[in-house]
Amino acid sequence: MRARELEIDGAFEFTPHIFRDNRGCVTSPFQEAVFIEAVGYPLFPVKQTTCSTSQRGVVRGVHFTAIPPGMAKYAYCPLGRVLDVIVDVRVGSPTFGRWESVILDDQDCRAVYLPVGVGHMFISLRDGTVMNYVLSEAYVPANELALSPFDPDLALPIPSDVDAVLSDRDRNAPTVAGLQEADLLPDYSKCLEVEAAFGGAVPVKDTSRTGAASRSAPFR
Repeated sequence: MRARELEIDGAFEFTPHIFRDNRGCVTSPFQEAVFIEAVGYPLFPVKQTTCSTSQRGVVRGVHFTAIPPGMAKYAYCPLGRVLDVIVDVRVGSPTFGRWESVILDDQDCRAVYLPVGVGHMFISLRDGTVMNYVLSEAYVPANELALSPFDPDLALPIPSDVDAVLSDRDRNAPTVAGLQEADLLPDYSKCLEVEAAFGGAVPVKDTSRTGAASRSAPFR
């Protein structure tokens, strides 16, 4: 398995080896030793696993969890293909206002680690796409907040060749500026405190790098 640190502080991509033969394939989307070596501490104690199915064009997000309690996620796509987008909405984060996108599918079997407090969205690129999530907290609707995927300050990469299908909540969600004005965005230092409870110090990365699949928004 290969690990890659993403441009969003604390977020990582993991690409496992895939063993294929005439019967099909076998792979392991999560491997603890590689995770600890990359992130610096173990994966959180698992409180819930969740599975979603989506047709092409479905947009889920941008979603994040209030602090407290906060929530970290480990996500992968065992069937189909998505454009997965991580948005840093943690006030005070060195990468606040930036996003990064990763293709998750059933060919490369990549997974992403989403640290506490970041926003998450995906766009389904195939009918019947399945996403699996491993969660550090149980899903509680009252703790879940939404950010508009169409926020012009973010300019998130929703493909122009899909007809976006959203829930009413996501379509009518506020912008980052609106959430910040209402004091609803998570505080970076409090997010780190939750992460630290998973078993180690939280790395802070050099934020001087940029990538083709990431963006720094003008409200930073």
